[in-house]
Amino acid sequence: MKLEDIGFYTLSDYRVKQLSIDSPLWRCELILTHRCNFNCTYCRGLLNEQKRDLTYYEAKHIIDLWVKDGLKNVRFSGGEPTLWKGLKDLVVHCKKNGVERIAISTNGSADLKLYGDLWRAGVNDFSISLDSCCAAFTEKITGVKGIQNKLENNIKEISKFCYTTVGVVLIEENIEHLVDTIKYAHDLGVADIRIITAAQWNKGADNIDDISPDILKKHPILNYRINNIKKGKSMRGIKKSDYGKCPLVIDDVAIVRNKHYPCIIYLRERGEAIGEVGENMRLERVKWFEKHDCYKDDICRNNCLDVCVDYANRVRDIK
Repeated sequence: MKLEDIGFYTLSDYRVKQLSIDSPLWRCELILTHRCNFNCTYCRGLLNEQKRDLTYYEAKHIIDLWVKDGLKNVRFSGGEPTLWKGLKDLVVHCKKNGVERIAISTNGSADLKLYGDLWRAGVNDFSISLDSCCAAFTEKITGVKGIQNKLENNIKEISKFCYTTVGVVLIEENIEHLVDTIKYAHDLGVADIRIITAAQWNKGADNIDDISPDILKKHPILNYRINNIKKGKSMRGIKKSDYGKCPLVIDDVAIVRNKHYPCIIYLRERGEAIGEVGENMRLERVKWFEKHDCYKDDICRNNCLDVCVDYANRVRDIK
């Protein structure tokens, strides 16, 4: 099964064939704040030197640099981006500048009105954390009591007016409830379900045969990942037979504060930045691509997602 333009992935053969320093920026992620009202057990947060809210003008400057390079899709994350004061205005700015997909990664705990306001401003993709179908486990993972009902209602309502996916981070505490959590998310009406193991707990799931075929047909991203698992492919990691280069670095960007990183995973896993935000980012990223051996890099080798590995292999095969 090929993962084409599904949700925020945009990993199509067209993109492969267009890949160059002059191709559009297909997926850029900007961390707006380190602050979060959850305390998830698997989240290690940002490094101390990365912890600061961007000002609105810093965020706008980054968007403007990306727009000059043909920005197609942008994702705002954190921390919890809905805690960042200028979010709605930044969404409006993106929409006015022709950004096609404006996505928000959120823990789902903001007021429903804010999500509606963001949608009306231009957001057309919400990615919401949902790590368990069980209130007790949700409270244990997030550190927030009594949050399940609000998350459930928000996901159900947002799914009615906007493309909405949920992300299930798999850890030892919730892996046995995976099938029930998938069914729970499906019943809330979401467009798709993304399961992924936490970086520090990269183990497989052994009860996937219990997932209903009807649910898999409904959710392409979930179906893609489950099919990979059935083939014995890990959700994370690069094998020696895989391409040792990262073509995504050429037309994807992840930024926190004033530094740009190879990808959001590399940033989260506390890898070194490629360089500072500025006019030369694309050139710096191409040079990184040319010299970097992903298989020799512990972060890439152990944590690269299956979808990114598949895309890199596709680039190798076509280019």
